[in-house]
Amino acid sequence: MRHGEPKVPVNLTSNLSQDQLLAFPAFKQWIETLKHSLSTQNKQSHTFYSSPYKLRKIDIQSVDFFGGKRLGFVKLRAEVSNDNGERLPGSVFLRGGSVGMMLILQPDDVPERTENEKQVILALQPRIAAGSLSMAELPAGMLDDSGSFSGGAAKEIAEETGLEIPASDLINMTELAIPDASSDRREDLKDDVVRYGTGILAILQKASGPELLLQKQFRPPVNKAVIEIPAGLVDAGESAADSAVRELREETGYHGEVSEVSPIMFNGALDPGFCNTNLNMVHVTVDMTLAENQSLKPELEENEFIEVFSLPLKDLYAGCKRLEEQGYAIDAR
Repeated sequence: MRHGEPKVPVNLTSNLSQDQLLAFPAFKQWIETLKHSLSTQNKQSHTFYSSPYKLRKIDIQSVDFFGGKRLGFVKLRAEVSNDNGERLPGSVFLRGGSVGMMLILQPDDVPERTENEKQVILALQPRIAAGSLSMAELPAGMLDDSGSFSGGAAKEIAEETGLEIPASDLINMTELAIPDASSDRREDLKDDVVRYGTGILAILQKASGPELLLQKQFRPPVNKAVIEIPAGLVDAGESAADSAVRELREETGYHGEVSEVSPIMFNGALDPGFCNTNLNMVHVTVDMTLAENQSLKPELEENEFIEVFSLPLKDLYAGCKRLEEQGYAIDAR
């Protein structure tokens, strides 16, 4: 803890020193994030304001070193409780940063922008944790203590495949998907989490009664057409409400008015125990008497194939059951 902050006892294992733990990037990131989250309890709007939780103790339970000296894994238990004796689950597994590399080979005489003759390099490795002696996987490895993506990836590629690729030629896909993801600024700490997307509950106000706007879209991970509400990513500098209005117009052609925005919700289909995918559910009302909602003009991207339809709210459950029987998958949202 920094000077002036309450001291928290940390019990180390016999093979781990204080300096080694404090220098471990994963521990530093975890403790800073936890301290920030605990500090937000001083706001009256916070759920735990009346009885805030505190970090009381950290017990390091086990550690693994790579190459005999580089700290790789740390298992610890954090005691986090309030003055009423109520505790929060505190089992924590920390690992150093890692990189996975997708290497695609294609002959020089084939046009680069085509999919012709592309092949992906895979590695076969024993993975005892998975009970396998020959698991096919993308080349991957742990970052060194500097946390350098490009340097770590280039080193792992050379070690596992024998290919020499300059670090400057490698592209960090995480940075493309989440700007500033590797930045020391970690602006996401200001709001606890990075906002990723919006789910849009669009209600069509029809003369026959309100209907929920839905869409059919093929999703390769489940190999089915999925029934889902309109949704999309939040662009940089965009609010959840603005994103919802834009995505609704682009995907369906409807123009709506936001009536309510939910708190940040972590995706129930992807356990927040291992994934931080999240969204705001945005309630949007669509006035069917407006001219722009009579002649719809969606603005789909080239790789988007979406069929839009609606179901009366009073028949929503029965309608979803019928679609499921027809072979569609129903999105958990």
